[in-house]
Amino acid sequence: MHKSPKDDFEITFFEGILKRSPKDIEVLEILGGLYTKDGRIDDGLRMDRKLVRLLPDNPTAHYNLACSFALKNKEVQAIETLNFAIKLGYVDRDWMLQDPDLESLRKNPSFKDIIKKLSEKSK
Repeated sequence: MHKSPKDDFEITFFEGILKRSPKDIEVLEILGGLYTKDGRIDDGLRMDRKLVRLLPDNPTAHYNLACSFALKNKEVQAIETLNFAIKLGYVDRDWMLQDPDLESLRKNPSFKDIIKKLSEKSK
């Protein structure tokens, strides 16, 4: 991952906003992405956990949390969270197959089952 001064500036900028507005959904989403891009997986996971608490019925929030778990090599948690995201309505199978955050799950039989179920649903 290539770190740039722009990344540092953006992280610092959004962290400042988050201090003033700790429940700002958009800022949490942006920071989660920036942290992950910057290799700060633990910080990204923390943002995703906050988003899920604030948006318990949001399939994308749960999908992003599953991605953070996968990046931390927590396969069981990642698969469980991915299944929950799908239960809530997440259906982008094509993105799941190419999302680099889910690379650690590609060979997992449970992940393959998820993909199969989504493929059958889309027929």
